[in-house]
Amino acid sequence: MCAWPALDVADRVHRGRLPAPFYALWVLTVLSGGVGAARLLAGVVQIADPATVTAVVNVGDDVVVHGLRVSPDLDTITYTLSGLNNEVTGWGVIDESWRVMDELDALGGPTWFRLGDRDLATHLLRTGRLADGATLSEVTAELAVARGLRVALLPVSDDRVATVLTTVDGERLGFQTYFVERRHDVAVRSIEFDGADRAVPAPGVLDAIAAAQRVVVAPSNPLLSIDPVLAVPGVRDAVARRRHDVTAISPIVGGAALKGPAGRLLTELGHDASALGVARHYQPLVGTMVIDVVDAGLAGQIEALGMRCVVTDTVMRDAASAAALAEVACHG
Repeated sequence: MCAWPALDVADRVHRGRLPAPFYALWVLTVLSGGVGAARLLAGVVQIADPATVTAVVNVGDDVVVHGLRVSPDLDTITYTLSGLNNEVTGWGVIDESWRVMDELDALGGPTWFRLGDRDLATHLLRTGRLADGATLSEVTAELAVARGLRVALLPVSDDRVATVLTTVDGERLGFQTYFVERRHDVAVRSIEFDGADRAVPAPGVLDAIAAAQRVVVAPSNPLLSIDPVLAVPGVRDAVARRRHDVTAISPIVGGAALKGPAGRLLTELGHDASALGVARHYQPLVGTMVIDVVDAGLAGQIEALGMRCVVTDTVMRDAASAAALAEVACHG
Protein backbone atom coordinates (compact mmCIF):
# COMPACT_ATOMS: atom_id res chain seq x y z
CA MET A 1 0.00 0.00 0.00
CA CYS A 2 2.93 2.36 0.46
CA ALA A 3 6.00 3.18 -1.60
CA TRP A 4 8.12 3.14 1.57
CA PRO A 5 8.61 0.11 3.84
CA ALA A 6 6.10 0.31 6.67
CA LEU A 7 5.03 -1.55 9.76
CA ASP A 8 1.81 -3.48 9.47
CA VAL A 9 -1.05 -1.79 11.33
CA ALA A 10 -1.55 -4.77 13.63
CA ASP A 11 2.15 -4.80 14.41
CA ARG A 12 2.06 -1.11 15.37
CA VAL A 13 -0.86 -1.78 17.73
CA HIS A 14 0.96 -4.77 19.23
CA ARG A 15 4.02 -2.62 19.92
CA GLY A 16 1.88 -0.13 21.78
CA ARG A 17 2.48 2.78 19.41
CA LEU A 18 -1.25 3.53 19.17
CA PRO A 19 -4.39 2.28 20.92
CA ALA A 20 -6.16 -0.49 19.04
CA PRO A 21 -9.60 1.24 19.16
CA PHE A 22 -8.14 4.03 16.99
CA TYR A 23 -7.96 1.71 14.01
CA ALA A 24 -11.42 0.29 14.53
CA LEU A 25 -13.25 3.59 14.96
CA TRP A 26 -11.30 6.54 13.56
CA VAL A 27 -12.77 7.74 10.25
CA LEU A 28 -10.60 10.18 8.34
CA THR A 29 -11.15 12.42 5.32
CA VAL A 30 -8.18 14.13 3.70
CA LEU A 31 -8.56 17.09 1.32
CA SER A 32 -5.86 16.29 -1.18
CA GLY A 33 -3.82 17.49 -4.11
CA GLY A 34 -0.40 16.64 -5.49
CA VAL A 35 2.73 15.15 -4.00
CA GLY A 36 2.26 16.54 -0.48
CA ALA A 37 -1.11 14.82 -0.15
CA ALA A 38 0.19 11.59 -1.65
CA ARG A 39 3.04 11.41 0.86
CA LEU A 40 0.76 12.26 3.77
CA LEU A 41 -1.72 9.57 2.72
CA ALA A 42 1.15 7.08 2.52
CA GLY A 43 1.76 7.96 6.16
CA VAL A 44 -1.92 7.80 7.08
CA VAL A 45 -2.31 4.22 5.84
CA GLN A 46 0.49 3.20 8.20
CA ILE A 47 -1.34 4.45 11.28
CA ALA A 48 -4.97 3.88 10.34
CA ASP A 49 -7.03 1.18 8.66
CA PRO A 50 -7.03 2.27 4.98
CA ALA A 51 -10.66 1.23 4.71
CA THR A 52 -11.59 4.09 7.07
CA VAL A 53 -9.75 6.73 5.01
CA THR A 54 -11.22 8.87 2.22
CA ALA A 55 -9.23 11.25 0.05
CA VAL A 56 -11.21 14.05 -1.61
CA VAL A 57 -8.97 15.01 -4.51
CA ASN A 58 -8.44 18.12 -6.62
CA VAL A 59 -9.38 17.88 -10.31
CA GLY A 60 -8.48 21.45 -11.29
CA ASP A 61 -5.19 20.17 -12.75
CA ASP A 62 -6.94 17.69 -15.07
CA VAL A 63 -6.18 18.11 -18.74
CA VAL A 64 -6.87 16.54 -22.11
CA VAL A 65 -3.51 16.05 -23.79
CA HIS A 66 -2.51 13.81 -26.69
CA GLY A 67 -6.25 13.12 -26.89
CA LEU A 68 -6.27 11.55 -23.43
CA ARG A 69 -7.89 12.60 -20.16
CA VAL A 70 -5.16 12.96 -17.55
CA SER A 71 -5.94 13.42 -13.83
CA PRO A 72 -2.51 14.16 -12.32
CA ASP A 73 -3.46 14.44 -8.63
CA LEU A 74 -5.62 11.32 -8.64
CA ASP A 75 -2.85 9.42 -10.44
CA THR A 76 -0.04 10.61 -8.18
CA ILE A 77 -1.98 9.49 -5.11
CA THR A 78 -2.90 6.16 -6.72
CA TYR A 79 0.67 5.43 -7.79
CA THR A 80 2.11 6.46 -4.42
CA LEU A 81 -0.26 4.33 -2.37
CA SER A 82 0.28 1.34 -4.63
CA GLY A 83 4.07 1.66 -4.50
CA LEU A 84 4.35 2.56 -8.19
CA ASN A 85 5.23 6.26 -8.00
CA ASN A 86 8.35 7.30 -9.87
CA GLU A 87 10.50 8.93 -7.19
CA VAL A 88 13.00 10.12 -9.83
CA THR A 89 10.54 12.31 -11.74
CA GLY A 90 8.12 12.84 -8.83
CA TRP A 91 5.25 11.79 -11.08
CA GLY A 92 4.35 8.87 -13.30
CA VAL A 93 5.27 5.22 -12.83
CA ILE A 94 8.43 3.45 -11.74
CA ASP A 95 10.56 1.60 -14.30
CA GLU A 96 9.17 3.87 -17.00
CA SER A 97 10.14 3.95 -20.66
CA TRP A 98 9.51 6.74 -23.17
CA ARG A 99 9.30 5.11 -26.59
CA VAL A 100 5.91 6.61 -27.45
CA MET A 101 7.01 10.15 -26.57
CA ASP A 102 10.28 9.68 -28.46
CA GLU A 103 8.37 8.51 -31.51
CA LEU A 104 5.91 11.40 -31.21
CA ASP A 105 8.83 13.80 -31.05
CA ALA A 106 10.36 12.22 -34.15
CA LEU A 107 7.06 12.81 -35.96
CA GLY A 108 7.06 16.48 -34.98
CA GLY A 109 4.28 16.19 -32.43
CA PRO A 110 4.00 18.18 -29.17
CA THR A 111 5.94 16.59 -26.33
CA TRP A 112 6.05 19.33 -23.68
CA PHE A 113 3.63 17.22 -21.60
CA ARG A 114 5.37 13.87 -21.43
CA LEU A 115 3.58 10.65 -20.55
CA GLY A 116 5.58 7.48 -20.04
CA ASP A 117 4.64 4.23 -21.71
CA ARG A 118 3.37 2.58 -18.51
CA ASP A 119 1.57 5.75 -17.43
CA LEU A 120 -0.24 5.85 -20.77
CA ALA A 121 -2.20 2.73 -19.85
CA THR A 122 -3.98 4.60 -17.05
CA HIS A 123 -4.98 7.46 -19.32
CA LEU A 124 -6.07 5.16 -22.14
CA LEU A 125 -8.33 3.26 -19.77
CA ARG A 126 -9.74 6.43 -18.18
CA THR A 127 -10.43 8.07 -21.54
CA GLY A 128 -12.12 4.98 -22.92
CA ARG A 129 -14.32 4.49 -19.88
CA LEU A 130 -15.36 8.15 -19.86
CA ALA A 131 -16.23 7.88 -23.55
CA ASP A 132 -18.40 4.87 -22.68
CA GLY A 133 -20.37 7.02 -20.23
CA ALA A 134 -18.71 6.22 -16.92
CA THR A 135 -18.18 9.08 -14.47
CA LEU A 136 -14.75 10.15 -13.29
CA SER A 137 -15.49 8.89 -9.77
CA GLU A 138 -16.51 5.49 -11.16
CA VAL A 139 -13.33 5.22 -13.22
CA THR A 140 -11.21 6.36 -10.27
CA ALA A 141 -12.72 3.66 -8.07
CA GLU A 142 -12.05 1.03 -10.74
CA LEU A 143 -8.42 2.11 -11.08
CA ALA A 144 -7.99 2.12 -7.29
CA VAL A 145 -9.27 -1.44 -7.06
CA ALA A 146 -7.03 -2.52 -9.93
CA ARG A 147 -4.02 -1.06 -8.08
CA GLY A 148 -4.96 -2.75 -4.80
CA LEU A 149 -5.95 0.39 -2.88
CA ARG A 150 -8.35 0.24 0.07
CA VAL A 151 -8.43 4.00 0.59
CA ALA A 152 -11.49 5.59 -1.02
CA LEU A 153 -10.34 8.07 -3.69
CA LEU A 154 -13.01 10.60 -4.60
CA PRO A 155 -12.52 13.31 -7.21
CA VAL A 156 -14.14 16.38 -5.68
CA SER A 157 -16.48 16.50 -8.68
CA ASP A 158 -17.30 14.48 -11.78
CA ASP A 159 -17.86 17.79 -13.56
CA ARG A 160 -15.22 19.88 -15.28
CA VAL A 161 -13.34 22.22 -12.93
CA ALA A 162 -10.30 23.87 -14.53
CA THR A 163 -7.73 25.99 -12.74
CA VAL A 164 -6.91 29.05 -14.87
CA LEU A 165 -4.17 31.53 -13.99
CA THR A 166 -4.01 35.08 -15.31
CA THR A 167 -0.50 36.51 -15.53
CA VAL A 168 0.45 40.08 -14.70
CA ASP A 169 0.56 40.62 -18.48
CA GLY A 170 -3.07 39.56 -18.81
CA GLU A 171 -2.40 36.15 -20.37
CA ARG A 172 -4.77 33.36 -19.31
CA LEU A 173 -3.07 30.01 -18.83
CA GLY A 174 -4.49 26.61 -18.06
CA PHE A 175 -2.83 24.96 -15.09
CA GLN A 176 -0.64 22.54 -17.04
CA THR A 177 0.49 25.26 -19.45
CA TYR A 178 1.50 27.37 -16.44
CA PHE A 179 3.03 24.57 -14.41
CA VAL A 180 4.64 22.30 -17.01
CA GLU A 181 5.12 24.20 -20.27
CA ARG A 182 5.99 27.53 -18.62
CA ARG A 183 7.57 25.81 -15.58
CA HIS A 184 5.57 28.19 -13.31
CA ASP A 185 8.07 30.89 -14.20
CA VAL A 186 5.60 33.71 -14.84
CA ALA A 187 4.11 36.18 -12.35
CA VAL A 188 0.42 35.61 -11.62
CA ARG A 189 -2.25 38.23 -11.01
CA SER A 190 -5.25 36.01 -10.27
CA ILE A 191 -6.51 32.44 -10.16
CA GLU A 192 -9.97 31.21 -11.06
CA PHE A 193 -11.62 27.81 -11.17
CA ASP A 194 -13.53 27.68 -14.39
CA GLY A 195 -16.68 25.58 -14.15
CA ALA A 196 -16.56 25.28 -10.36
CA ASP A 197 -19.70 27.36 -9.88
CA ARG A 198 -21.65 24.87 -12.03
CA ALA A 199 -20.04 21.73 -10.63
CA VAL A 200 -21.67 19.29 -8.23
CA PRO A 201 -19.72 17.37 -5.58
CA ALA A 202 -19.07 13.79 -6.64
CA PRO A 203 -21.11 11.11 -4.88
CA GLY A 204 -19.83 10.56 -1.36
CA VAL A 205 -17.80 13.76 -1.04
CA LEU A 206 -20.08 15.69 1.30
CA ASP A 207 -20.92 12.54 3.26
CA ALA A 208 -17.20 11.81 3.74
CA ILE A 209 -16.64 15.30 5.18
CA ALA A 210 -19.70 15.11 7.42
CA ALA A 211 -18.98 11.61 8.74
CA ALA A 212 -15.25 11.94 9.42
CA GLN A 213 -14.03 12.17 12.98
CA ARG A 214 -11.12 14.20 11.64
CA VAL A 215 -10.89 16.17 8.40
CA VAL A 216 -7.28 16.82 7.40
CA VAL A 217 -6.15 19.42 4.88
CA ALA A 218 -3.00 17.95 3.35
CA PRO A 219 0.21 19.98 3.01
CA SER A 220 -0.69 20.77 -0.58
CA ASN A 221 -0.52 24.13 -2.35
CA PRO A 222 -3.39 26.10 -0.73
CA LEU A 223 -4.12 28.15 -3.85
CA LEU A 224 -3.69 25.54 -6.58
CA SER A 225 -4.60 22.25 -4.88
CA ILE A 226 -6.96 22.95 -1.96
CA ASP A 227 -8.85 26.05 -3.14
CA PRO A 228 -10.19 24.24 -6.26
CA VAL A 229 -11.59 21.54 -3.97
CA LEU A 230 -13.25 24.16 -1.77
CA ALA A 231 -14.60 26.01 -4.82
CA VAL A 232 -17.06 23.25 -5.68
CA PRO A 233 -20.43 24.35 -4.25
CA GLY A 234 -21.20 22.76 -0.90
CA VAL A 235 -17.66 21.65 -0.07
CA ARG A 236 -16.46 24.82 1.68
CA ASP A 237 -19.63 24.97 3.78
CA ALA A 238 -19.32 21.28 4.67
CA VAL A 239 -15.75 21.83 5.88
CA ALA A 240 -16.66 25.02 7.77
CA ARG A 241 -19.37 23.15 9.67
CA ARG A 242 -16.68 20.74 10.89
CA ARG A 243 -14.13 23.46 11.77
CA HIS A 244 -13.50 22.16 15.29
CA ASP A 245 -12.48 18.78 13.80
CA VAL A 246 -10.45 20.13 10.85
CA THR A 247 -6.66 20.07 10.95
CA ALA A 248 -4.45 21.62 8.26
CA ILE A 249 -0.73 21.06 7.73
CA SER A 250 1.23 24.03 6.42
CA PRO A 251 3.12 23.35 3.19
CA ILE A 252 5.27 26.41 3.89
CA VAL A 253 8.29 25.70 6.08
CA GLY A 254 10.65 28.47 7.10
CA GLY A 255 9.02 30.89 4.66
CA ALA A 256 9.38 28.65 1.60
CA ALA A 257 7.52 25.83 -0.10
CA LEU A 258 9.21 22.45 0.02
CA LYS A 259 8.17 21.90 -3.61
CA GLY A 260 6.53 23.98 -6.31
CA PRO A 261 5.44 27.61 -6.55
CA ALA A 262 3.24 27.88 -3.44
CA GLY A 263 5.43 30.43 -1.68
CA ARG A 264 5.80 32.70 -4.69
CA LEU A 265 2.10 32.48 -5.55
CA LEU A 266 1.09 33.41 -2.03
CA THR A 267 3.23 36.54 -2.28
CA GLU A 268 2.05 37.42 -5.79
CA LEU A 269 -1.59 37.21 -4.70
CA GLY A 270 -1.15 39.32 -1.58
CA HIS A 271 -0.74 36.66 1.09
CA ASP A 272 2.10 36.20 3.54
CA ALA A 273 4.36 33.37 2.34
CA SER A 274 4.64 31.76 5.75
CA ALA A 275 2.89 29.25 7.98
CA LEU A 276 1.05 32.24 9.45
CA GLY A 277 -0.11 33.28 5.99
CA VAL A 278 -1.43 29.78 5.36
CA ALA A 279 -3.21 29.84 8.73
CA ARG A 280 -4.88 33.15 7.86
CA HIS A 281 -6.00 31.69 4.53
CA TYR A 282 -7.58 28.68 6.23
CA GLN A 283 -8.80 30.38 9.42
CA PRO A 284 -12.56 30.27 8.66
CA LEU A 285 -12.38 26.52 7.98
CA VAL A 286 -9.64 25.05 10.17
CA GLY A 287 -9.56 24.63 13.93
CA THR A 288 -6.01 23.27 14.23
CA MET A 289 -2.87 24.24 12.31
CA VAL A 290 0.17 21.97 12.22
CA ILE A 291 3.41 23.85 11.56
CA ASP A 292 7.05 22.88 11.39
CA VAL A 293 9.47 23.26 14.29
CA VAL A 294 11.39 25.97 12.40
CA ASP A 295 8.21 28.08 12.50
CA ALA A 296 7.55 27.59 16.22
CA GLY A 297 7.87 31.33 16.76
CA LEU A 298 4.65 31.85 14.78
CA ALA A 299 2.54 29.65 17.06
CA GLY A 300 1.33 32.51 19.25
CA GLN A 301 0.15 34.57 16.27
CA ILE A 302 -1.64 31.55 14.83
CA GLU A 303 -3.38 30.87 18.13
CA ALA A 304 -4.43 34.53 18.22
CA LEU A 305 -6.50 33.75 15.11
CA GLY A 306 -8.62 31.41 17.23
CA MET A 307 -6.83 28.29 16.01
CA ARG A 308 -5.04 25.60 17.96
CA CYS A 309 -1.42 25.35 16.84
CA VAL A 310 0.65 22.16 16.93
CA VAL A 311 4.41 22.32 16.32
CA THR A 312 6.15 19.23 14.95
CA ASP A 313 8.49 18.05 12.20
CA THR A 314 6.39 18.38 9.04
CA VAL A 315 9.03 17.38 6.48
CA MET A 316 8.21 13.88 5.18
CA ARG A 317 11.66 12.51 4.39
CA ASP A 318 10.70 8.84 4.51
CA ALA A 319 7.99 6.42 5.62
CA ALA A 320 8.64 6.91 9.32
CA SER A 321 8.43 10.71 9.20
CA ALA A 322 5.28 10.55 7.05
CA ALA A 323 3.65 8.21 9.57
CA ALA A 324 4.69 10.44 12.47
CA LEU A 325 3.18 13.49 10.80
CA ALA A 326 0.01 11.54 10.02
CA GLU A 327 -0.30 10.57 13.69
CA VAL A 328 -0.09 14.22 14.73
CA ALA A 329 -2.52 15.43 12.06
CA CYS A 330 -5.06 12.68 12.51
CA HIS A 331 -4.88 12.00 16.22
CA GLY A 332 -2.70 14.66 17.84
